[in-house]
Amino acid sequence: MRLQDLGYVLRLDRLSFPTPWTKSAFLSELLENERAYYLVAKWGGRPVGYIGVWIIAQEGHITNIAVHPDFRRRGIGTRLLKAIEALTAERGGLRMTLEVRKSNLGAQRLYQRLGFRPAGIRPGYYKDNNEDAVVMWKRIDGPERA
Repeated sequence: MRLQDLGYVLRLDRLSFPTPWTKSAFLSELLENERAYYLVAKWGGRPVGYIGVWIIAQEGHITNIAVHPDFRRRGIGTRLLKAIEALTAERGGLRMTLEVRKSNLGAQRLYQRLGFRPAGIRPGYYKDNNEDAVVMWKRIDGPERA
């Protein structure tokens, strides 16, 4: 993700989440957080999806992932997840984690297809409606780890 992508990413975030991130939150991630990495998927030169991860102590924590509603169910989310896993592995990551709304069964199915497994619940994690989050983990398997 580059600064010039930010306008598209902010619009995408507003379309995807009840409590989207602010411009200052993204700027902080891109310019100040040396543990943060963000990738975008582009269609016709404009971002239609993005994913972020913090890599800390051999673990990748996915901060957010979104795909524009008009581009969902085309494999973009899968490609973003695989790309961020590869980036995490390149930087020494051995495991990945994320939180997902308990009601977001479609996302949970996607994550499970890619090897993430439920490991617990964070009660009231989402402050917009006090919804619980399912915590999911995945061990990164690569040829160098076989």
